[in-house]
Amino acid sequence: MPGIDENRDFIAVRIAVLTVSDSRSLAEDRSGDVLVGRIEAAGHVLADRRIVHDEAEEIGEALAAWIADPAIDVVLATGGTGVTGRDITPEVFQSLYEKEIPGFGELFRMLSFQKIGTSTIQSRATAGVAGGTFLFALPGSPGACKDAWDDILVHQLDYRFRPCNFVELLPRLEEHKRRK
Repeated sequence: MPGIDENRDFIAVRIAVLTVSDSRSLAEDRSGDVLVGRIEAAGHVLADRRIVHDEAEEIGEALAAWIADPAIDVVLATGGTGVTGRDITPEVFQSLYEKEIPGFGELFRMLSFQKIGTSTIQSRATAGVAGGTFLFALPGSPGACKDAWDDILVHQLDYRFRPCNFVELLPRLEEHKRRK
């Protein structure tokens, strides 16, 4: 049965939060606030937080800086994952992935379906790995951020979670570079 192995020590990971929005300011960023609150409540470290416009260059620059920063293990982005003309977050993320994690989006949509029905089909939530950093792109609603964190990320970002979790993989994400 999956769950927390109390014989393992908790390991805090360093997480950056990116909000993609043409209209939100930090004071109005309820989705970002949801993620920050949950990150801190779980015992992780908020490494950085930014808001960028729905512009590929702005999103890509923020991601590239965080991927290159050894003080950041995980990036959680919210916003820009829909299907309108301005929604480009998944394309930017996918252009940077070394490896995609398709199961994240699939599981997110399955869980979301139980709450919002077929409307979940409009979500293009995605995840992958680049430069030893886990990248997750979530929809822009506070509810979607709660669902992604509470139902998936709180477990996968906890070293104690069994049978496996993303934290135990962090030291191995760049094995391919050591072989050369």
